[in-house]
Amino acid sequence: MQALGYVHGYSPREAQRLADQAGTLAELLHHDTAYPPGARVLEAGCGTGCQSLILAQHSPGAAITSVDISEASLAQARAAIAEAGHANVRFLRADLFNLPFAEASFDHVFVCFVLEHLADPLGALKALRRVLRPGGTICVVEGDHGSCYFHPETPAARQAWQCLIESQARLGGDSLIGRRVYPLLEEAGFDDVQVSPRMVYVDQSRPAQVEGFIRRTIIAMVEGVRQASLEQGLIDQATWERGIADLHRTAQAGGTFCYTFFKGLGVR
Repeated sequence: MQALGYVHGYSPREAQRLADQAGTLAELLHHDTAYPPGARVLEAGCGTGCQSLILAQHSPGAAITSVDISEASLAQARAAIAEAGHANVRFLRADLFNLPFAEASFDHVFVCFVLEHLADPLGALKALRRVLRPGGTICVVEGDHGSCYFHPETPAARQAWQCLIESQARLGGDSLIGRRVYPLLEEAGFDDVQVSPRMVYVDQSRPAQVEGFIRRTIIAMVEGVRQASLEQGLIDQATWERGIADLHRTAQAGGTFCYTFFKGLGVR
């Protein structure tokens, strides 16, 4: 999809992290995502199918086409959908910038955690607008790593977190893209753009989110850039190990973590 690289990699651990993330955030991000029976829906950049499962469950009567550039990811997505017993999703290998669909082929477009990995997110949105029918809608969900704050916060923990932001930037992506969802949709030519922030706040009174969000989603995401961060000299090993240990303290007694996602809607 013309990204310069996927910062989190394609390991089995990353696939599990994506599944944990999707499950933990499903209600927060997608309680209001549903498409009517017969609707033609394009999911752009489906990856291993974690969001595809949510779409299929929320919109059982919709005809969903999910595309991705990675055949390996598509194989995992197909297996996940088959195992869940959903029959309303088809998967295709495709480049978002060169989609094999005629103009106005879809009633709705869904994009989740994709634009942050692209070197040209505006170009991607324009390409997606082409295949959307007039009056059709687009839904874009992105995080913003600059919205993160936590307790206890230490210089080492903050430096480890910054490695995640810098590693993605060096690959041509933008992990701060959440704040840009509104202007990107407007510049791409969509009308009636609306963006709603979706904040995750976690403390020990929410044990499911402590495990699912802090440990299995956030810390696992940071740990995924360890090798790249050390090789690129973004941090030394001692500081890295201390920073990760300090991030784990946010999931322990007295710790808190806060992060904001942004969900944008627009109309062609």
